[in-house]
Amino acid sequence: MQLSHIRLLLKKFALVILFLVAFVMMLLNKTDTVLVDKTSSVATDVISPLVDLLNLPAKSVSFVYDYFKDLRLARAENRKLRAENRKLRLISERARSLEIENRLLAQLLNYTRPDEENLITARVIAEEGDAFSHSLIAYTGKASNPQKGQVVLTEKGVVGRLDKVGKMYSKILLITDINSRIPVMIEKTRVRGILAGDNELQPKLVFTPLFSEIKVGDRIVTSGVAGVFPSGLPVGVVSQVSKREIRVLPFADLDRVEYVKIVSYPVDDEETLDDETQEVNHE
Repeated sequence: MQLSHIRLLLKKFALVILFLVAFVMMLLNKTDTVLVDKTSSVATDVISPLVDLLNLPAKSVSFVYDYFKDLRLARAENRKLRAENRKLRLISERARSLEIENRLLAQLLNYTRPDEENLITARVIAEEGDAFSHSLIAYTGKASNPQKGQVVLTEKGVVGRLDKVGKMYSKILLITDINSRIPVMIEKTRVRGILAGDNELQPKLVFTPLFSEIKVGDRIVTSGVAGVFPSGLPVGVVSQVSKREIRVLPFADLDRVEYVKIVSYPVDDEETLDDETQEVNHE
């Protein structure tokens, strides 16, 4: 009797009970969403710094890798640029010399240009510098066949000439050596003189005409007189002018020479010239 009475009550209030159950379910669902959102927000605030901290070593390794990669590329590019710079300097010096030479020879006919030079690249292995000499020792090897008196250059200018030649090594007499004498001239005015070493860092310019106007900053090049050094090779720039002396700062940094070019320029044989001169005089 009681069971049937309960069933009757459930049938009467079924709709109300279902409504209440649905309302409770919706309320619980909303409460769970807020709780989940709050929990997620707190977890994000706590975990994010930990994730950044764990990623820090990886970021550091990546930064170091990229740095050394860029550094390697920069070094390779610098080597390439230095090589191109050396070539451009030689081209610039040659172009400057040819420009002046062309102006001087513009009105001449039947001018014969000299043959191309032959060169050897050698590595400097030692330096000899004291109160009596300024010289370098270069490894020339067996196959290069260097000759005494050949011109020695860097990409910047004249260094000196070969003084002694061995089977594997050669001695370079620098332009600052007390025994060095090089015929030179002022590039613009063509005033000639002799670059004389005295074991100082800046050799002297001697035997120049008294009336010549030489100024600080004038470029000095070889004059080609005497046939050892051809005309137009860059030597240095006038650094000091006084009544007592004129000093020249070499273009080449003689204290930091690592590689040199040993150049053989074609010159006329003096004996042949003497014989021809004697025959002409005899006739």
